Amino acid sequence: MDSQTTTTTTTTNSAVFVTGDRSPATPTITRTLRLIQEQNDDPVKKIQAAKEIRRLTKTSPRLRRLFSDAIPSLVSMLRSTCLEANSAALLALLNLAVQDETNKISTVDAGALEPIITFFQMGNQNMQEHATALLATLSASPVKRLTIGASGAIQFLVKGLNHGTPQAKMDAVMALSNLSSEKHNLGIILQSQPIPYLVNILKTSKKSSKISERCTGLIESLTDFEEGRVALTSEEGGVLAVVEVLERGSPQNREHAVGALLTMCQSDRCRYREPILKEGVIPGLLELTVQGMPNAQSKAHVLLRLLRESPYPRSELEPDTLENIVCGIISQIEGDEQSGNAKQVLADMVQVSMEQSLRHLQQRALVCTSSDAP
Repeated sequence: MDSQTTTTTTTTNSAVFVTGDRSPATPTITRTLRLIQEQNDDPVKKIQAAKEIRRLTKTSPRLRRLFSDAIPSLVSMLRSTCLEANSAALLALLNLAVQDETNKISTVDAGALEPIITFFQMGNQNMQEHATALLATLSASPVKRLTIGASGAIQFLVKGLNHGTPQAKMDAVMALSNLSSEKHNLGIILQSQPIPYLVNILKTSKKSSKISERCTGLIESLTDFEEGRVALTSEEGGVLAVVEVLERGSPQNREHAVGALLTMCQSDRCRYREPILKEGVIPGLLELTVQGMPNAQSKAHVLLRLLRESPYPRSELEPDTLENIVCGIISQIEGDEQSGNAKQVLADMVQVSMEQSLRHLQQRALVCTSSDAP
């Protein structure tokens, strides 16, 4: 929790002060706080005050602290029958919660989750987008992730992966990624069957994009469950989408991808070895052992060993298969780990393996009907 969260606000007859630096607020801030907290129901004034809070707190951590007392009133506006009041309050709460742990917790504690869920049922795309953005921000608080998971929000976030606007999809992935840090939430996410939507986002997104990284990270977490592994292999192009991320993703994304494939293979090598191999994973794995981040390199080495150690007898009549090439690579690395020549040997073998895989890769390219979005 950052140091900003220890400050509080006090009100006098003439001004509002921030405890800690005793700097007076402007008359505009004082008036805005009073308007939002007034008991009389003047929706026009409250909407104006909410919009002013949103404007003032857009970039100011200090003003987010100063306006924290407005949170209960803004949450009450979420229950209004006026759509404009709902929207103004949502956006004000969103700005108040950004990079402010205390305001995140206060928003949830004030009862914001229940009205937020109702906005997903309204059929209003703008309200759904605002609600998703607020959930993505609130879910950044580890303290409230279980509460958010138990609120019923997850099923709507998963639906947003399929039907939401591009921004809503990004926010939904972020919220689900945050919530997935709690194992109980992971189970709820899995029950909502997100794998087809995550795979579709991977197919249509740049492999190095943030949304792709979040999707692959979530898939990696879901492959800890047998239901997640089955869902990925059952989805057409599911394993291929992860392999393509492994080949062309950002360094972090490639680590997520190899982690997901490794989890699958370690859980049941006989079942998942062939589905992984048939998507031409070997060239990307070999490159990862040379160019990946340390954790990704380690995972790639382990996965290569699992893929080469077939539970069935290896044919002596196929010395040039990729499987045997990998076997030779691993043995050279293991025997020459301290040598400066090891990486060069591996790099040379990567080229050989890619040439061996060329026919498969060309066939795979013919059946790919979608390309990366710009």
